Amino acid sequence: MVIGPLLQPTLNRSNAAVLKLINGSSTFPNLTFGWVDVKDVCEAHILAYENPSASGRYYLVERVLHYSELAKFIKELYPSIQVADKPADDKPMAPSYQVSKEKAKGLGINYTPFEESIKATIESLKEKGFVNL
Repeated sequence: MVIGPLLQPTLNRSNAAVLKLINGSSTFPNLTFGWVDVKDVCEAHILAYENPSASGRYYLVERVLHYSELAKFIKELYPSIQVADKPADDKPMAPSYQVSKEKAKGLGINYTPFEESIKATIESLKEKGFVNL
């Protein structure tokens, strides 16, 4: 999922997922995703364009998190927010996985820490009037 400040006046899918968590949903999806800041995606495009040896696909992910971990981060950053505290189903928690960052790091990408990205996302949602915290 690509998160970070919104440039456009509408929500994208990733930021809509974050908004749903902070806008009073009582449950979170039982899913695990790779998360990356939109600025890092932009930087990777530029670095790949400027690097003649760049080739193929690059999987950009700062961190892999289950939605329960995302909810925990949000609660730590914004204790006053009512964040969902249980999964939407009663199935076992979706497994986590690892993603190699080596190929992308070879371009020179330095990922924005997830904590900074999620905070920038929520602040942008506030600024654009999607949420009133």
